[in-house]
Amino acid sequence: MTKAPKSMKPPAGPSADVLQLLRDRIASQELAPGSKLRENDLAEEFNVSRARIREIFSTLEQRGLIERIPNRGAVVMRLEPKQVFEIYDVREVLEGAAVRRATANTKPGSWNNMLEKFGDRAEEMIRGGDLETYAELIGTFRREIIIHCDSPILTSMLDSLFERTGFLVRRLILVPGRALEGLQEHRGVLTAMNEGRADDAEQLKRANIRNARECFRRYQKLVL
Repeated sequence: MTKAPKSMKPPAGPSADVLQLLRDRIASQELAPGSKLRENDLAEEFNVSRARIREIFSTLEQRGLIERIPNRGAVVMRLEPKQVFEIYDVREVLEGAAVRRATANTKPGSWNNMLEKFGDRAEEMIRGGDLETYAELIGTFRREIIIHCDSPILTSMLDSLFERTGFLVRRLILVPGRALEGLQEHRGVLTAMNEGRADDAEQLKRANIRNARECFRRYQKLVL
């Protein structure tokens, strides 16, 4: 595994959240599928014991982010297309429920600021090729939904799914036309949320996930 440059290293010491940092690296594909995770290197980088790294490996394995292979050690899990389709099916249900709860838990007008962020400026980002900033905006929207849905169970389940497929958001955005299509879908979801139409917001979010799934189906050889 290639170590992070010194300027990118997290603060050393036992207080560093090594687990979260590794989860983020895997979700963003800084650690790509198939990458080998070396106990010694990580223990040195984060200034923790190898025993602590082994504990973290166990947690990552339970979350489906890595696998430990005899005589090879720990490697980042590769997703097969069948697994991705299954995750999208589950995401459709869970994200729809989260949007419905977040809408029901907030007053009409509460999502106006977020709706504005998905307005002309977001379209300019896409047309100007600033897709990384647009992807971050989608992440911000997702976090707001998670906060306002107020469900620790949903949060835990969705976090696990996002960690495994978060890189697909960035890759699918690169598919010609998908970013603008997704922008319109997000505007529809946010409009319904802002007007307090929880059931409509759920159905629109589910449609958004189905469309992303279909985009993956058509372009899976390019994005996996």
